[in-house]
Amino acid sequence: MATSLEILTIIPARGGSKGIPGKNIKLLRGKPLIAYSIEASLNARTITRTIVSTDDNKIAEISRKAGAEVSIRPAEISGDKAPSEAALLHVLDELERNENYHPDIVVFLQCTSPLTISEDIDGVVSELVNEKADSAFSAIRFYHFLWHRQQQGAEGINHDKNLRPMRQDREEQFLENGAIYTFRTEGFRRSRHRFFGNTAIFEMPPYRCLEIDEPYDFELAEEALKRQTKKSVEMSLPEDIAALVMDFDGVFTDNSVYVMENGLEAVRCNRGDGLGLSMLKRTGLPLFVLSTETNPVVSARCRKLGIPVLDSVSDKLPALRDWAFKAGIPLEKIIFVGNDINDLECINEVGCGVAVADAVPEVLSCANIVLSSKGGYGALREISELILKRICIR
Repeated sequence: MATSLEILTIIPARGGSKGIPGKNIKLLRGKPLIAYSIEASLNARTITRTIVSTDDNKIAEISRKAGAEVSIRPAEISGDKAPSEAALLHVLDELERNENYHPDIVVFLQCTSPLTISEDIDGVVSELVNEKADSAFSAIRFYHFLWHRQQQGAEGINHDKNLRPMRQDREEQFLENGAIYTFRTEGFRRSRHRFFGNTAIFEMPPYRCLEIDEPYDFELAEEALKRQTKKSVEMSLPEDIAALVMDFDGVFTDNSVYVMENGLEAVRCNRGDGLGLSMLKRTGLPLFVLSTETNPVVSARCRKLGIPVLDSVSDKLPALRDWAFKAGIPLEKIIFVGNDINDLECINEVGCGVAVADAVPEVLSCANIVLSSKGGYGALREISELILKRICIR
């Protein structure tokens, strides 16, 4: 599709919610609900700008922190009966008045659909453009029988109740899932409605379709996001893994140090990490620890686990290159696990850089994979199990 199109995402998010107070910024897996939609839009390759329309200062603050622009919505179009189209038109009017900005296409993204990913947004936009449609929306394939109550009894809506055709024999139908709508801006401004002209459908997989309406929907979303994140992590691992290299402090440990009265230092390690690494060792996968730490506890722990270690390293990347060259292992087939600034070069150089959950922001932003476990609290067990699963599949 043409890359010169100006495509604007608008995410309406009111402050008032009767069913779930503060719903749009309620935490879901430690992140405000609206942040999921903002991130999906920001990561979509087709989207030029992302704006949140809100009447709430807290939502505005959180949205800006998540990387979105914010348009403050007037009270008269912020009630629970105000149509979303009113918020969309307000943003477009403000952009025209203040910036003379006229996007070619608008994407209306719901902040209550946290399972939506950037590829879904790109897919709806591509469907609109490729089909030369005026409007498009996301949906799932629908095979169910719908009914309504009548005075004379229940009657079928999308079927004759006297006929029960097999699934494969039924007419193809789609259920609007409420996640993504897109339309050509000029047509929308004329019609003032999200559906106009020739409308196209983009089919989303059912497992990414969930609208947060009731409190229990957060529990469903929590489980679905766990599965989605795990699948994404597994896909980020190299196809051919040749070695696992690890930092020590903040990876094997929780980055704390215990100082005894006699000046000796001790650290806390996780036995589950040790078991995970021992399982990896049995596969024959080379393991290596690279540390700047001079404390003898590093070599003591590695000696117990039977893992080669190079400590007291002032510059990790040359040491990693030297070890990999001598072992005959290409850097692009190495997984490196780190947590701090001195791990950045190695993380950027190898095939798969991994950060523990409590790594510094610079490492978190560069890593291919961010583990759900903190250093010293099962991070190495987590990456070990992921690698074992990949090796077994291969």
